[in-house]
Amino acid sequence: MTDMIRIATNAMSAEFSTLGAEMRVLRDEAGRDLLSDGPLAFWTGRAPFLFPIVGAVNCDSIHIDGAAYPMDKHGFARKSEFTVVDHQSDRATFRLEADTATRAHYPFDFRLDINFATAGATLTAEAVLTNLGDVALPASFGFHPAFRWPLPWGGDRADHRLVFAEHEPAPVRRIDTKTGLVLPDPRPTPIEGDTLAPRDDLFIEDALIFDRLNSRKVRFGVPGNRGLEVDFANMPLLGVWTKPGAPFLCIEPWQGLADPVGYDGDFRAKPYVVEVAPRAERRFAIAITLSA
Repeated sequence: MTDMIRIATNAMSAEFSTLGAEMRVLRDEAGRDLLSDGPLAFWTGRAPFLFPIVGAVNCDSIHIDGAAYPMDKHGFARKSEFTVVDHQSDRATFRLEADTATRAHYPFDFRLDINFATAGATLTAEAVLTNLGDVALPASFGFHPAFRWPLPWGGDRADHRLVFAEHEPAPVRRIDTKTGLVLPDPRPTPIEGDTLAPRDDLFIEDALIFDRLNSRKVRFGVPGNRGLEVDFANMPLLGVWTKPGAPFLCIEPWQGLADPVGYDGDFRAKPYVVEVAPRAERRFAIAITLSA
């Protein structure tokens, strides 16, 4: 049975499930919901964590040091029960550690702590991956929050914009909708200057993947109204995704991405996979701010 953990300030509140350490609720000071409610017709996730892979892998398996291991899309953390190791009024820490079940898919001794904290109108989420073993641990990690679209602060769905901190002229990557793998040829970016106008037709071919980013911050909302800022200073990639017609937009900072079409190499050699040395740790973090 999963438990719900709440943290809050005067400006915001958030609730989390022990299943996947997933944020299930994010509200402003007036109690207005900012996170998807997981509509069954589209996607029931709200803000899962992607570990130890991001996206899909070829033939639903990863190869590590000559052996193959079954691995579902986005990994197993989002379907795992975490333990609450700290809970205060404005912060909480959830923990997942390797066991027999995880080693059948990922043969490493690890500890994954998810630290949430609220300060004013900002929620931070930091994942701390610790290698408890004696060999280097390869991993990817991703955030996947689904924000309401439209947000509750006024304006229609079509009025919303995703504004990047810098101009973003580079092409984007797209997904093979049959396999879930990354297509080899980049596509022209739909961003104009620093601004993306999200439209349903942009997501017929799944997510937009930005792998040549200048920005490490985006703002989502209706220009002139309140909005959400997402900071991801140490995450090199960004996915933006929804299903056409869905009442949410996912803003997903990643360290890693789906396999390229036809990839059959070792997981350690895959682009954007990081390796954590024995007894060392790696941190991944985002901050979500309810902006004026």
